[in-house]
Amino acid sequence: MSKTSAGGTTVAKYTPDDLDRQIIAHLRADGRASLSKLSDALGVARGTVQNRLDRLLETGTLLGFTVRVREDYDVNTVHAVMMIEVVGKSTTQVIRRLRGMPEIYTLHTTNGNWDLVANIRAANLSEFDRILREVRMVDGVANSETSLLLSSV
Repeated sequence: MSKTSAGGTTVAKYTPDDLDRQIIAHLRADGRASLSKLSDALGVARGTVQNRLDRLLETGTLLGFTVRVREDYDVNTVHAVMMIEVVGKSTTQVIRRLRGMPEIYTLHTTNGNWDLVANIRAANLSEFDRILREVRMVDGVANSETSLLLSSV
């Protein structure tokens, strides 16, 4: 599978192998794992892990590293689910824009009346209002419906 870069050249899409998937699995469990810890756990050289991480980042397979916190860490955080309808064939461009918004915690394609489902986390209602406006202003977003998540049961 390949894609066309901004310069018009065709670039092969990188497909992670078993070692890459093992590195990703370890980082999901411990995002702060050192190269030495990863190399020991996987039985490969530290340089191999470094090269693989560099490639995973360069190809966009890994988008970055983040912090996970307890659900009750910040009681003022606003959690919501937004269903998004996309116009025509602009889904790829819309996804690219939405993935760049840090308040969109996860983004999924779906079937039915909506094209995308976004899980949103905002620091407060004012920030939540801002992100709703930003999403609705993205070229290609035709319609949206948002539900606040009140409590986990």
